[in-house]
Amino acid sequence: MQKIVPHLWFDRGAREAVTLYMSAFGNSEIISGGSLTDTPSGTVEIVVLDIAGQKFQLLFAGPEFKFTPAVSFLAACATEQETELLWQRLADGGQVLMPFSAYPFSKLFGWTQDRYGLSWQVMLVTGRDIEQRITPFLMFTGANAGKAEEAMQFYTSLFPDSGIGHIARYGADREPDKDGTVMFGSFTLAGLKFAAMDSAHPHEFGFNEAISFMVSCESQAEIDNYWNALAADPNAGRCGWIKDRYGLSWQIVPSAMREMMARGSREQIARVTQAFLKMKKFDLATLQRAYEGK
Repeated sequence: MQKIVPHLWFDRGAREAVTLYMSAFGNSEIISGGSLTDTPSGTVEIVVLDIAGQKFQLLFAGPEFKFTPAVSFLAACATEQETELLWQRLADGGQVLMPFSAYPFSKLFGWTQDRYGLSWQVMLVTGRDIEQRITPFLMFTGANAGKAEEAMQFYTSLFPDSGIGHIARYGADREPDKDGTVMFGSFTLAGLKFAAMDSAHPHEFGFNEAISFMVSCESQAEIDNYWNALAADPNAGRCGWIKDRYGLSWQIVPSAMREMMARGSREQIARVTQAFLKMKKFDLATLQRAYEGK
């Protein structure tokens, strides 16, 4: 089971994003879908996708949050044809951030925001097997510039099956980035590969709630552990949703609640929804009582 799942917040009118991502990558399917009523954003739609063997959750809830390049997704391709085709599909109608071209690190690479604003890095990878097709990529900007390595060390200390991989560093000639900070770093959290970089250049963006990472927990003790470790303000947050010390958003979610929402009757789902909307940190026992109608 994928313990950490990227959660993407879209405007309600962006339902076609599901079709785009499934057709762009192939080897994809809808795992589940449904809607929640009477939320602070009104009625929202949730779709869980398997994209090229990885799980993503898409929320269609309105224009409250907008994607930024602070979190992008690096899509690795094995052939030039595959790379070019994926680039064409994701860049169509979007905004190119780095032109699709040859670079020192890859024969073919491009960075684009797709037509819905989500950022993708499309890269040809040669000389090694592609173990994970899509990698969440974190860019540390503004007050967080220079903190990528610290963040990688912090995150990998929290999750099992985690570790830091290769780190390439800026040299003294790469101002405004400081000598020794992270130009590219790879790390793994609970078996899911991530990448990170620092960027001290002027940017008008940082992390926000449009992209969060859902952590599936098996017990109240596990919920408490991740909540206490990640929440920069333990008293902040709602519905299991918190921000860490770098402003990155997480959702600390009991895995049992997914089963309740997937298998429950309309009345059970409504009771669980009303229960969790009142919570900051999820209380598993209270959710179970709501599900059982007690």
